[in-house]
Amino acid sequence: MRKIEKVVLAYSGGLDTSAILKWIKKTYECEVITMTADLGQGEELDGLEDKALNTGATKAFVVDLQEEFVADYVFPMFRANAVYEGGYLLGTSIARPLIAKKMVEIALAEGAQAVAHGATGKGNDQVRFELSTLALAPHLKTIAPWREWDLNSRTQLLEFCKENGIPVPVTKEKPYSCDRNLLHLSFEGGELEDPWSEPGPGTYQMSVDPEQAPDKAEVITLDFEKGNPVALNGQALTPAKMLAALNELGGRHGIGRLDMVENRFVGMKSRGVYETPGGAILQRAHRDLEGVCMDRELLHLRDTLIPRYAEMVYNGYWFAPEREALQAFMDKAQETVTGTVRLKLYKGGVYPLGRKSPYSLYNPELATFEKDEVYNQADAAGFIKLHGLRLQARQPFLNKIKG
Repeated sequence: MRKIEKVVLAYSGGLDTSAILKWIKKTYECEVITMTADLGQGEELDGLEDKALNTGATKAFVVDLQEEFVADYVFPMFRANAVYEGGYLLGTSIARPLIAKKMVEIALAEGAQAVAHGATGKGNDQVRFELSTLALAPHLKTIAPWREWDLNSRTQLLEFCKENGIPVPVTKEKPYSCDRNLLHLSFEGGELEDPWSEPGPGTYQMSVDPEQAPDKAEVITLDFEKGNPVALNGQALTPAKMLAALNELGGRHGIGRLDMVENRFVGMKSRGVYETPGGAILQRAHRDLEGVCMDRELLHLRDTLIPRYAEMVYNGYWFAPEREALQAFMDKAQETVTGTVRLKLYKGGVYPLGRKSPYSLYNPELATFEKDEVYNQADAAGFIKLHGLRLQARQPFLNKIKG
């Protein structure tokens, strides 16, 4: 393999990537170009370009990907109603393919021979970054320092940064590994490594404690077109602005908190604390609207595929042909998911109050408990009898087995 002269590093400015930048320069004796994806981290990005350059980067890119992130990654995933293991809305998982894609684009433009990331050898992110890179530019080498170096603990990393004059925001008192974007904020490490321990006061930063949320509920409306939210309280918003506005609303009412132990793709269980205030509102509203305007059998078939789709996202197969094919099915199923949902936000809960759609399949004349002229209740007897034939047929054999 030819010598590595340039490396593009996915750079957050935190403990891991700060140390990695310096380590790659020393170990590979090459140029390091950093790429920071602006996915809505806000003030976390302040001064990152200067910090990267001062730490030894040849170039430092800070790329605003907020609209692309929500429109082309978050919204397609939410059209599929993806939820991993019953709770996780995949906030970290869905960001990784976009970061990898941008790293690859910069690597090709700058003539780099490799990309690098700060994911550990125990985590899911290494798989997500590297599978995405293999799908987009398999000739690029991936450098994963956590699988190469001997700095095998947070304490050692802090010492390495101190020795090399690198300021980092992590302290021994708050040793969380965090990931923030427009969809969520996650916490791992510290006291969270004991699944019996309650999350400490340094967790949950996007939302108030539901017990401290306003005593008065707030009612909102969300308009959807083909499964995508397009207007909040009647006001049209871009995808990124929509999610940001929903985050503010959800955070104010303590919505979207999750503390769970999940199964990592690499084989171990891990405990994470997640905040997804806007995503929780969006997922609940979207699911509710589907109930009124999706055909029953289509809805049920789609629901059987949600766990598989969520696994694809979680495990890093965003650019895989099976995810792309399944996305086509999910989007086809969303063609009639257009309408408005009215919701109440109150102390950590999201409560649908009403829904309407120009494609509504709800027929009040059929559903009414009052007298109607369109449904013959006597027809139900034959329907039940036919569906019960197989149950009736096996009864004599059950009696023989029991006897």
